[in-house]
Amino acid sequence: MNYTDQLKRDIKLNGTPKRIISLVPSQTELLVDLGLEASIVGVTKFCIHPKHLRISKAVVGGTKQINLKKIKDLNPDLILCNKEENTKEIIEELEGVAPIHISDIFNLEDCFELIRMYGEICGVETKASELTTTIQAEREEFQLHQKNNEEIKVAYFIWKKPWMVAASDNFINIMLSEAGFTNAFKNQKRYPEIELDNSNLAEADIIFLSSEPFPFKEEHVLEFIQKFPTKKVKIVDGEMFSWYGSRLLKAYEYFKTLNV
Repeated sequence: MNYTDQLKRDIKLNGTPKRIISLVPSQTELLVDLGLEASIVGVTKFCIHPKHLRISKAVVGGTKQINLKKIKDLNPDLILCNKEENTKEIIEELEGVAPIHISDIFNLEDCFELIRMYGEICGVETKASELTTTIQAEREEFQLHQKNNEEIKVAYFIWKKPWMVAASDNFINIMLSEAGFTNAFKNQKRYPEIELDNSNLAEADIIFLSSEPFPFKEEHVLEFIQKFPTKKVKIVDGEMFSWYGSRLLKAYEYFKTLNV
């Protein structure tokens, strides 16, 4: 059985995979929501949804470092990776172990394509189609809810020391737009390091401090309020802005609660 992944790489499988290792937390969650939990044999230490997986499945490392021997011993027939989350070195290490499917997510269409791919590869096409349809319905309902809102510029911080923000050419930027905001750093690329006297930051109406990858806390909110007393500062759930796949089922309802 021949398939392609989102990098247009050819993947050859002997049949429907029954022993899957996922090295991407959001893709692990997607597998479970597609009814494929029984087929998962290995996950990362960051695969926190659902919580019990790290107890019931083998933990094979993180997204940047893996236990190659543990992965080999699990005898997987498919390994799921992501171009941004996993390193080129990891992919090269795994190439002789099992077929690898690599996702590459920039927008919602990429998300829907990935869901369809998993549905086809794992024999759950109907479930995948239903999931995509439900997400699209949630999105359409939210857009009706938001259609008369004015433009609000947001600076979305992902890291401290150095300060880093989400700019364009990434999934967070897409989800900021989906949530009804304009990215104050849309004229820059990827995840730039900035100083707090940055002119784009000065133009932002709101500062979002993401819960991941850096775990911003209330102490950081106070720090920003002291620096920018006229701006709103809010900690946001980073999973809702950076996790793709079935996490999108919850994202639009979450966006309604931001109340900014």
